[in-house]
Amino acid sequence: MELKHLNVIITGASGGIGSAIARALAAKGARLLLCGRDQAKLDALKQSLAGEHHTLSADLTSSGGQCQLRQAAGVFSPKVLINCLGVNQLSMLEASDTCDTRTMMAVNLEAPINCCRTLLPLLKRQSEAAIINVGSILGSIGYPGSSLYCASKFGLRGFTEVLERELADSKIKVLYFAPRATDTELNTESMRQLNSALGNRQDSPEWVADILCRDLADNRQGRRFIGWPEKLFVRINALLPGLVNNDTRKKLPLIRQFCQRAMPIQDTANPITEGEKHEAI
Repeated sequence: MELKHLNVIITGASGGIGSAIARALAAKGARLLLCGRDQAKLDALKQSLAGEHHTLSADLTSSGGQCQLRQAAGVFSPKVLINCLGVNQLSMLEASDTCDTRTMMAVNLEAPINCCRTLLPLLKRQSEAAIINVGSILGSIGYPGSSLYCASKFGLRGFTEVLERELADSKIKVLYFAPRATDTELNTESMRQLNSALGNRQDSPEWVADILCRDLADNRQGRRFIGWPEKLFVRINALLPGLVNNDTRKKLPLIRQFCQRAMPIQDTANPITEGEKHEAI
């Protein structure tokens, strides 16, 4: 797919990975519709990009936000949807509550599903089109301290797999794109410290964005797991989950220690303070 003059919608555009993708695509001449909740952040991002782009400030977890997206997309005529919506939380399940569950599922799973549904009629009109759902390695490996996040990303991976198969006889390419830990605001200081203590590497959002742009240009579809040895662990977990069970059990005391220090749910595009814990959507 030729990236120059390509019309691309990016949801969660002001987050770490979303904004890096926006910069990478704009540098290659793509035209962007940047979607998020914070108009000031979207405006700042737009002003930093070369070329002519558009913004949409909307709550995409709501039906009203989906209506706004449909209207804006009708004018924009997208060929590509990249879903980068995301919130995260480092917490053992017993320390979370039902509001945490609702927030995580609404942002990480329901909103991307609804964005795909909203835009499918427009994408089907194009001679070629693509949907990329940005997930996580933790959408394939259940990891202690990330129960809600893993559940939402497992769901997104399953949804994307089904969507690819439903659209197999269409001109729309569907890709589940799964980075490992990435150095963005989505990760709190506790998360960064835990990754460091566990020896987990963190990638820059720019590096992740470059890979995604290459995959888009190459019409890649299916699943894409980023980072070694994490993508190997995905296969091991699928074939020999007991090995991963043994590994995570050894790390449980350290994980619990960092969970006790952790902050509330963090939004990739709009970090949340303690008082705003349940206002993510």
